[in-house]
Amino acid sequence: MQALLAALICAAAQALRGPAAPVRAPHVLRATRSALGVAVSGSGSARPTARLSNDDLATFMDTTDEWISQRTGIRARRVLSPDESLAQLSADAGTKALESAGVDPEDVGLVILATSSPDDLFGDATAVAKACGCANAVAFDLTAACSGFLFSLVTAAQFVESGAYDKVLVVGSDALSRWVDWEDRGVCILFGDGAGAVVVEGAAEGAASGLLGWAMHSDGKGRCDLSCEGTRSARPLAETGIVVAEESAYGPIAMNGNKVYVFATKRVPEVILEALDHAGLGVDDVDWLLLHQANVRIMEAAAKRLGIPMDKVLVSLDECGNTSAGSIPIALDDAIGQGKVQRGDVVACAGFGAGLSWGAAIFKWAGPQAH
Repeated sequence: MQALLAALICAAAQALRGPAAPVRAPHVLRATRSALGVAVSGSGSARPTARLSNDDLATFMDTTDEWISQRTGIRARRVLSPDESLAQLSADAGTKALESAGVDPEDVGLVILATSSPDDLFGDATAVAKACGCANAVAFDLTAACSGFLFSLVTAAQFVESGAYDKVLVVGSDALSRWVDWEDRGVCILFGDGAGAVVVEGAAEGAASGLLGWAMHSDGKGRCDLSCEGTRSARPLAETGIVVAEESAYGPIAMNGNKVYVFATKRVPEVILEALDHAGLGVDDVDWLLLHQANVRIMEAAAKRLGIPMDKVLVSLDECGNTSAGSIPIALDDAIGQGKVQRGDVVACAGFGAGLSWGAAIFKWAGPQAH
């Protein structure tokens, strides 16, 4: 009887105090920019059909193949036609990546689309997820211009590391040919359209971490050096005295090429070394250097500062041009298809561009061999 009375008193006291606090695992502090337990396990890419060469450009502007290729390393680029969809191009790349990784689309929990030029102002990610068959995934766009894919890769890895999702499809795509002034030979010669994708999933039990280290930065002071500003006209609303904007549009792309070059050649080597430091690695541990494909001169300067020979730098811009958020995954997929990148290779990749923004990630390729 006394035991029962004691139990009732304890229960009443607990009710007054409220529910017991849930039992939580102890919080373990760790370096948040070092190894994450994920695997980059599949790749894919897609390009428009139309190929626009430097010689083609020379038919309607004052330029030559030699002038463009010597300054940029670009000889041709692919461009979307007015009736083609960037969302479909993104879905084609995503589907190939899922097939490469051997992942059932319905097992994907999250789709991230890195783009600054969606077909729909409200975003294309949900359309891409649907077209890829990712019926159980939440999807969103991430806009960070030419750094977009790199930022999306790190974002995906964080979601997987947290346990929120086990499999994430990351797509980088852009169609900046739609936003250039075709009479501005300093800008229009650079950009092409394309899409690339990778699958990020939880590392197998007992497997080493796949994303070894990362770093990301931005600096709004350089925003004016590379931008695609909005334009609009004013419309008074009758006699209300209120004026609103209408006929909103964007473009064309404006760029201070010299300042962007100085920014990129300084920040890219710095951020790669920062990410390598977080990974506990050195430059000699890098098998491949994978940079945003903006300009071969930037790539050569960055590689030289890092002491990495150009035969370890992955290049695809000669036939693709600068595809913005698509450039890193396209170059990766090309290199895998050519048999260069092998399973277990350490890849140091860096994105940089409008914002200004820049970042790097060090990862081990965990996907299949040449496909």
